[in-house]
Amino acid sequence: MIRKPNISVIILTLNEERHIDRCIASIKDIAKDIFIVDSYSTDRTCEAAESLGAKVYHHTWVNHAIQFNWALNNLPISTDWVFKLDADEIATEYLKKQLIKRISQLPETITGIYIGRRVHFMGRWIRHGTTYPLYVMRLFRFGKGYCEKRWMDEHIKITEGMTIRIDGDIVDDNGNNLGWWTNKHNNYALREAIEILNIKFRLIEKDGIVPSLRGFQEQRKRWLKIRYASLPLFWRPFIYFIYRYFFKLGFLDGRKGLIWHFLQGFWYRFLVDAKIYEIYSKGGTDSKSIRKVIEQEYGIKLVDVVS
Repeated sequence: MIRKPNISVIILTLNEERHIDRCIASIKDIAKDIFIVDSYSTDRTCEAAESLGAKVYHHTWVNHAIQFNWALNNLPISTDWVFKLDADEIATEYLKKQLIKRISQLPETITGIYIGRRVHFMGRWIRHGTTYPLYVMRLFRFGKGYCEKRWMDEHIKITEGMTIRIDGDIVDDNGNNLGWWTNKHNNYALREAIEILNIKFRLIEKDGIVPSLRGFQEQRKRWLKIRYASLPLFWRPFIYFIYRYFFKLGFLDGRKGLIWHFLQGFWYRFLVDAKIYEIYSKGGTDSKSIRKVIEQEYGIKLVDVVS
């Protein structure tokens, strides 16, 4: 019998009945504990998770960072390692073999592990246009990391020690339809607009990943986002889409790839700019008026992110 790695998995959920069985099944054979932190689902998410041996807890949703950090601070985690997994993601067999083989042999100085992330869209693996390979910090020693306090594009920040990259991927494969996808990204767009406005106006003080062109992938992404934010409103989605689809070979992903790169690389980014423009139109372009519009018009208390 193969000995399980000393890992606890944390999955945040809200009405994930469609995905939760698949997610838990993919990780159950290498996790000592699987914790579900649910935002009061109205479907069978919790019942399904419990039937597969997961431990279910409930906490009111504010944003992703607050929810995950609440989990770290309140769950009865007794393992050395924590694995952050989304409900619509699965761990590949190769990744699990690598974790079984390597994690127990790592020195104490290694506190974080980067793993690959694949995106499947409409049943197709999107391999181009900067989408893959994408390495994300999802596995870290308990007590040595936390989730950045951001409204959007949050990452795990390691507080001490060194990190490595391990072979193997997690797969993001959401089974919902395009209507669900566009509604989700409409909600994301306001959060992304706040992040871009924060780059320019420092609306929220944050202790997060340090942007660096020569750093890890999330550091490079953060550095590029700062440069993206400096480009002219509405022009930057065109520039970004052309870069992804043509220069980074997104066209090789076929028709489904065209839909993905257009929606995620252009439509979504254009919608973010439209929301920024709407905020400017309602309140001007100074930080106090922008904060007021976000809090009064959209009901978002910016202080919540650092609670």
